[in-house]
Amino acid sequence: MRKFITFSVLAIAASTVALAQGGQAPFDVPWNDKLPAGTAAHAERALKESPRHGEWVDIKLPDGTALNSFVVYPQRPDKAGVVLVIHDINGMRDIPRAVGDQLAEDGFIAIVPDFLSGKGPDGGGTASLGTAVGQTIRMLTNDEMAIRLNAAMEYGKKIAASNGKTAVIGFCWGGTQSFNYAIAQPNLNAAVVYYGNPTGATADAAPEEAFAKIKAPVIGMYGGSDARINTTIPPTEAAMKKLGKWYEANIFEGAGHGFLGNQAGSGGANLKAAEQAWPKTLTFLRTHLK
Repeated sequence: MRKFITFSVLAIAASTVALAQGGQAPFDVPWNDKLPAGTAAHAERALKESPRHGEWVDIKLPDGTALNSFVVYPQRPDKAGVVLVIHDINGMRDIPRAVGDQLAEDGFIAIVPDFLSGKGPDGGGTASLGTAVGQTIRMLTNDEMAIRLNAAMEYGKKIAASNGKTAVIGFCWGGTQSFNYAIAQPNLNAAVVYYGNPTGATADAAPEEAFAKIKAPVIGMYGGSDARINTTIPPTEAAMKKLGKWYEANIFEGAGHGFLGNQAGSGGANLKAAEQAWPKTLTFLRTHLK
């Protein structure tokens, strides 16, 4: 099931003007505490001003090392579902932590691990790797990621305020890992994929044998200008439909790759995509984590 989301005449006009001027018109992202932070400055502000309880914890891994994670709690009287946040290829930054804080504002317990924990000098994580973050993150295998996500999932289930249900949400590299975890973990309740494709999916084929293992519903959010990722959507849709799996792809016209964390991009189209994608994300999570 694929949904194409279009934009207002004003947004299209702004993009047209920018192109006519030979570039992209300056675009200021307004502060909006109903959306995840769309710029680095907004992420810093969101974390600084958040009234919610956030804490750093070390989640034990089977090999005796720890997965350093930021955990944020919602302010609600009843138990909540847990959402595991998978950062992009840039590793742990304020942006994914701010996504976690937004999820907590929206009623979920968010666990945001630094998946590069233990991969840096002297056992450090993202902050210790400097310019080697991208190279190091590419060395994480699907099996390693499943082990790390399983540890985070089990930690979340043991939180007293958890209702025992778990979803995963990932961005770019993390979006691919979100889809992969739906394959690896049959007890997952939901998976949200922001501009990522499952490992093995190409413009010509999708890994049906892997997809056959999926139990959780999967929803995808994609920028319309992100052809590298979007060419993999049709074969993924076809394979998921053939196997009777729940998969919905939402494509936001004019938006680029990474639109949620870069809402100033694409002359306003990225912001518009974020404004439409986030409510869909919340509806999906609330449906499957209640």
